[in-house]
Amino acid sequence: MNVLILIVGFFFLIKGADIFVDGSSKIARKIGIPSVIVGLTIVSLGTSAPELAVSLISSINGNNGIAVGNVLGSNIFNTLVVLGGTSLAMPLIIKKKLVGKDYFVNILVIILLYILTFGFMFSGKDGFLSRTDGIILLVCCLAYLLFLIFSTLKNKKSTSITEGERKELSSIRVLPNLFFVILGVIGIVLGGKLVVDSATNIALSIGMSEKLVGLTIVAIGTSLPELVTSIVAALKGETEIAIGNVLGSNIFNILLILGLSSAISPIAVAGNLFVDIIFLFVVTLIIGVLIFANKKTDIKKLNRSEGILLVLFYVAYLAFIIIRN
Repeated sequence: MNVLILIVGFFFLIKGADIFVDGSSKIARKIGIPSVIVGLTIVSLGTSAPELAVSLISSINGNNGIAVGNVLGSNIFNTLVVLGGTSLAMPLIIKKKLVGKDYFVNILVIILLYILTFGFMFSGKDGFLSRTDGIILLVCCLAYLLFLIFSTLKNKKSTSITEGERKELSSIRVLPNLFFVILGVIGIVLGGKLVVDSATNIALSIGMSEKLVGLTIVAIGTSLPELVTSIVAALKGETEIAIGNVLGSNIFNILLILGLSSAISPIAVAGNLFVDIIFLFVVTLIIGVLIFANKKTDIKKLNRSEGILLVLFYVAYLAFIIIRN
């Protein structure tokens, strides 16, 4: 039965992502929003819904110790497997000017999370996210959203379109596509839940511990929407949505999800998670090197060999946490 539910979950995930990408990209073209901004906002918020649901329910129940581990695991999966796996399906064309600022925000957000959680210590002692820390993260989230809105308005003023493009845009209707976006999100969230629940039951039935399941299957499962959506977007030629989805999801996972979770109920953070934050910081720096190292061109093509390298990094990380736990 769990195998059947797993298959149904993957169907909802893939079909929901397909509908979601189509609807959001058409709305973006209609109202003049760059695809990368759509990826950073609508798509990333939609695909972060599973992480948000898991963390908020845990916080409301006063048992949100898994929130930080879930977010860190999801962000590491996004950075290595979503980007790596997407570039395996279709090499990603990345415009450096469009993602540079958001990549820099990613770096700052990881540093902020470490400081709020562990201060400036590297001793492995337990950390803590207070309600005040949660409010700080939420204020930063609001500031980031305002920055994206400002960037969108600025882009609309500087963008000119041809008569042919104007006719094509006039044929796009916003409300039907908005319906498809919402329908896609529902499919993504429902599919993600079915996959996580069924995979967890299968794993427990073959003897995996609950803690290990939480660090692996739950973190991976809640990131499946990002993976499927990014791959579908890349295959449809919307590579800017794919990279925007990863950057936006990582930012909102920390600022919005951990911000809300710790604002509702302060979070005690296990000391050994400082290693995971450092690892997330390092792999994010590696992504930066891959994208921005060559300053002679504004276009970076993340190819399949680099994708394989990123996926192998994640395999090594999985081996580490399995041994650690």
